[in-house]
Amino acid sequence: MKYVVVSGGVISGIGKGVLASSTGMLLKTLGLKVTSIKIDPYMNIDAGTMSPLEHGECFVLNDGGETDLDLGNYERYLNVTLTRDHNITTGKIYSHVIAKERKGDYLGKTVQIVPHLTNAIQEWIERVSRIPVDDTGLEPDVCIIELGGTVGDIESAPFVEALRQFQFKVGKENFALIHVSLVPVIHGEQKTKPTQAAIKDLRSLGLVPDMIACRCSEQLNPSTIDKIAMFCHVGSDQVVNVHDVNSTYHVPLLLLEQKMIDYLHNRLRLVDINLSDDDKQRGNELLSKWKKTTGNFDASMETVKIALVGKYTNLKDSYLSVIKALEHSSMRCRRKLDIMWVESTDLEPETQETDKAKFHEAWNKVSSADGVLVPGGFGTRGTEGMIHAARWARENKIPYLGVCLGLQIATIEFVRDIIGKTEASSTEFVEGLDEENQVVIYMPEIDKATMGGNMRLGLRPTYFQDNSEWSKIRKLYGSPASVEERHRHRYEINPEIVPELEENGLIFVGKDESNKRCEIFELKNHPFYVATQYHPEYTSKVLDPSKPFLGLVAAASGILDDVIDGKYDFHADSESNDF
Repeated sequence: MKYVVVSGGVISGIGKGVLASSTGMLLKTLGLKVTSIKIDPYMNIDAGTMSPLEHGECFVLNDGGETDLDLGNYERYLNVTLTRDHNITTGKIYSHVIAKERKGDYLGKTVQIVPHLTNAIQEWIERVSRIPVDDTGLEPDVCIIELGGTVGDIESAPFVEALRQFQFKVGKENFALIHVSLVPVIHGEQKTKPTQAAIKDLRSLGLVPDMIACRCSEQLNPSTIDKIAMFCHVGSDQVVNVHDVNSTYHVPLLLLEQKMIDYLHNRLRLVDINLSDDDKQRGNELLSKWKKTTGNFDASMETVKIALVGKYTNLKDSYLSVIKALEHSSMRCRRKLDIMWVESTDLEPETQETDKAKFHEAWNKVSSADGVLVPGGFGTRGTEGMIHAARWARENKIPYLGVCLGLQIATIEFVRDIIGKTEASSTEFVEGLDEENQVVIYMPEIDKATMGGNMRLGLRPTYFQDNSEWSKIRKLYGSPASVEERHRHRYEINPEIVPELEENGLIFVGKDESNKRCEIFELKNHPFYVATQYHPEYTSKVLDPSKPFLGLVAAASGILDDVIDGKYDFHADSESNDF
């Protein structure tokens, strides 16, 4: 097993996740099987109870694991299916060690950070790195390990020490370290001192970088690269210039141009790994497809405008998988994507009284958009604004996609306006809501007293209903009997009101295995008015866009029928799909 560790210095949020994913993707182009692990130094057991405004999106895996958003990057770039154990947190590792101590596994020893905690981290990495994650079902050849946070932070110290020990445990030829640093541009001058200081800190902790990936707003000057190499005690070929590009999909090609993969090939003795001709061919095809896809992204001319009406829009990472699903779909439709960010509270009448400029700006975005998207969320804030956006899309025949909360919002709007129950709402929004007005209810099997990991989570089947052959969303999926998608919710549509909804044209074309829980609705006689209780964005891939998102972008572009007929499947000539 070969291990490539990606760490970061100077600031957090520097782009370690994209660089780790891009490095893994390039290793796959050699024909290697690649897996990935993310280390998060926070005390939480997982990301499930953290606000999106605090830490960005919570990404959900097939097994129901609620994890850091970077695992979404790994799955999208590497076409792998990870598990909850591929995300290590301080909370998880401490809980693991304490549980072993309680069982008496340490035989009366004084349990300490070193060696017990650091050994547990190393054992976790070795165990999880060998779990098969792709369609081959075989053990991976290479494991990418991303160390979250910033090296030098007190909370990441046990993980840094564990990795220091780990490099000797697995051997020099099996361990490489890429350190991501920042080169700010001040008054036109590229400053190297922050990177010098970061590498000095890293070396003082016992880790020596094999490559330094320098993030900069512009291309680094050769003199800057030479200066970093000299003062950080590495060769110039070990300094990688990761400057800003049009799209993160260009980063793998940027690294390829700078021969990063050649350096890692020699450094890790990848020639020792036996690869079949089929493996090498698959790697070559992967690189070819990636280049074709990014070329298509650059060549997009016509613009499609999607109004994203959410409640966490102040931090775009709150909707990272949603953004990526929209990007994948726009590339398939050969359109340039323009996401119009709308804070849902700005659409509410109260904002018209307090801040007219915000109110009119928000409604100008919604009314000028080609399509409207209401993504997931929790809590009552901003929900009335979402309801207004859903009504606008329904009444004006604007393509609409609701995800999780977006399905519940659109259903409430329909009940209020079409059925005439003006007080209809969700028990999440209104405490003590009358039974007759309960459109959305708490799922009976969910424990109200526990928050963490206590939702309907993970991959679950949705069955298309009889006589739903007309459904656009079913056709986008290829007209199957069922589909499997990932879920994350505590509330659901009240099954008691479904017959009345369907009598009025809002058809629940997809339900769960019990045939009671509502999973997909679609409005008849509308260009595209669809919502899902599940989160289709979690499984969207570059060359295999999420079907509900593809439907939204295609309908907003006026080409839905052509997309359903396969006319925009620009990879139809490929025999395999590596994403």
